[in-house]
Amino acid sequence: MRPDLSKLDDFLDEVGADGYLVYADADESDQRYLSGFAAPDPYVTLYDGDLHLLVSSLEYGRAKREAPTDDVARIADFDYGAKREEYGPHGARDRVLAEFLAERGVSSVAAPARFPLATADGLRDLGVEVAAETDGVVTEIRATKTDEEIEHVRGAQRANEVALARAEELVRESEIDDGVLVHDGEALTSERVRREMEIELLRRGYALDEAIVACGAAAADPHDRGSGPLRPDEPVIVDVFPRDKASKYYADMTRTFVRGEPSGTVREWYDLTERAMEAALDAVEPGATGRDVHDAVCDVYEAAGEPTLRSDPTTETGFIHSTGHGVGLDVHELPRIADVDEELEPGHVITIEPGLYDPDVGGVRIEDLVCVTEDGYENLTSYPKELVVE
Repeated sequence: MRPDLSKLDDFLDEVGADGYLVYADADESDQRYLSGFAAPDPYVTLYDGDLHLLVSSLEYGRAKREAPTDDVARIADFDYGAKREEYGPHGARDRVLAEFLAERGVSSVAAPARFPLATADGLRDLGVEVAAETDGVVTEIRATKTDEEIEHVRGAQRANEVALARAEELVRESEIDDGVLVHDGEALTSERVRREMEIELLRRGYALDEAIVACGAAAADPHDRGSGPLRPDEPVIVDVFPRDKASKYYADMTRTFVRGEPSGTVREWYDLTERAMEAALDAVEPGATGRDVHDAVCDVYEAAGEPTLRSDPTTETGFIHSTGHGVGLDVHELPRIADVDEELEPGHVITIEPGLYDPDVGGVRIEDLVCVTEDGYENLTSYPKELVVE
């Protein structure tokens, strides 16, 4: 199914370009989204109101079958071999691309900021106008998900919860021995927990390239992946963001566990963070801004005397990150749930992830994944929130 690209039409009209040109492989999410096709090597997508692909002979047959495009051309159709002999590989590529554009009546294009510089210069030398598009128009379009996309995220989140349950199971089943958690006679490490979650996800067709399993002081750094043995009585942050190997859509979720007896501060932080999450969720609705939701979290923390980046932009403890972000083909994408005035719309899939951090205490973070609806939100996360694992 084609996405709604009317905003891209408006953009092209506004800047006076004939088309929008992407040259990248499918790991570039805007390329995959716009083309509806995936290839491991760079290929060309042109949007001029219709959608056109230029691919290698290797990908031609599959692109013809799978890509929801108006036409598919192959490099060989433009006498690439002879051009390579005369101009070398880069000169030949530029000339093939210029002819591909000319055949479709395109003499001026907007291209994303990460478009290859050498290709842009080569096209300009051949008389094609190339302007850098820095507004992120396709990325902005991607922020509003179709029902099909939401189902992809929902499926990833269901698998995510199975993986997180495995992590919690390992912590629960562990014994406490000489200041570390022990499972099956060996120290339970961050690496072991990540590996076990990855196995659960692979069984279900999902990939886990990275995950956070951070204990104690490491948990005080929101992006510390964690390493080494997990310890009792200290908070363990488990943040998991798998990707569907088929659709390439992500999910994202965080829970904080303690095996043993958490300190009074950790208990207080956990209760505050639950309250902050509820306040944020109460603020989620169409027309609300990222700032509205972020402020709801800051209000709870600041009222309890905890520092935030809103109250002190230089603080290194307390609430030291934004409240959330969009999730889709990238694990971090639009919209931003932070001190910005971007309005939420139905179809936005966002995280809500308040947290508190201090190296002397550790860290506490809770994260749910929600979809903005016409009258509020749907929480795509059903995993329970419990601090102490017994």
